[in-house]
Amino acid sequence: MSKSLTLLLGAAALTLSSTARAEAPMNVVASFSILGDMVEEVGGEHVDVTTLVGPDGDAHVFSPSPTDARAVGEADLFVVNGLHFEGWLDRLVEASGYEGPIVVASQGIDALSFDEERTAHDHGHEGHGHDHDTGHDHDHDHDHDHSHGDDHGPEDPHAWQDLQNGKQYVENIRDALVEADPAHAADYRDNAGQYIEAIDALDAKVHQRIGEIPEANRVLITNHDAFGYFANAYGLDVLSPVGLSTAAEPSAADMAKLIEQIQKRDVKALFLENMTSPALLEQLADETGVAIGGTLYAGALASDGEASTYLGMFKHNVDKLTQALDD
Repeated sequence: MSKSLTLLLGAAALTLSSTARAEAPMNVVASFSILGDMVEEVGGEHVDVTTLVGPDGDAHVFSPSPTDARAVGEADLFVVNGLHFEGWLDRLVEASGYEGPIVVASQGIDALSFDEERTAHDHGHEGHGHDHDTGHDHDHDHDHDHSHGDDHGPEDPHAWQDLQNGKQYVENIRDALVEADPAHAADYRDNAGQYIEAIDALDAKVHQRIGEIPEANRVLITNHDAFGYFANAYGLDVLSPVGLSTAAEPSAADMAKLIEQIQKRDVKALFLENMTSPALLEQLADETGVAIGGTLYAGALASDGEASTYLGMFKHNVDKLTQALDD
């Protein structure tokens, strides 16, 4: 091979290498699986997503490892839920040395305080919807003491359980990707637009299907109180053995009150959560005779199958609810 040809091939290889580096996907870290899926939907081929709390993982009790700190430290973008959902966030960022943008996916959402949710659930469906004033303190006599070691603030962080809030998450992720990588802004906007259309279509379907359940049957009982936004958006009442955190433990009085409510309301089914122990719900089933109607996904996606995506998770949950409660 001639020297000139060798130089030419070398220059071509260098050009290809530079192009490959230029087209390398953006390194994005998401705090938990639902956000990870949203980032992948909006970012498409332009992002490489690392999820800290993976499928079936419980962000409430997550303890970041040195590997997690390293992943965050090397990220171009870090996407978190906010609303005090990631109680370990500040420690992780400090340990990682990360100084890049932190995208709070829930920014702009009209967050529900836990007291507002409980008031709505205790007094029927008058409180359902999005017209809540979260700026006031409440002093209500709740069914449960929800201070059992919760690391959350006064607001419910599970905002993605209302698909309209999910749209806000997607818009915030889109805007952050556009700002971080303007060269692919059109793709991010197109992907987000299609995703939002799918969210709107599913939202309408969820309203329709939940609306077909007899109103007296629309009582949702799960391991912990992660479905407040879902209940307020789609017209259900929520009861649970503990509050917002899966790390909480119910007292005997809590359990007795819940059993009384289950019997009084003639509850049709109890629902497990994929990321929590079934022990509490199994105890309730034994003591009330109410069957377990299946597993719902609240704060983590499934490892595979339909519930392994955000929209698939919603479809799965609604299918389980309607099958168990619509009689």
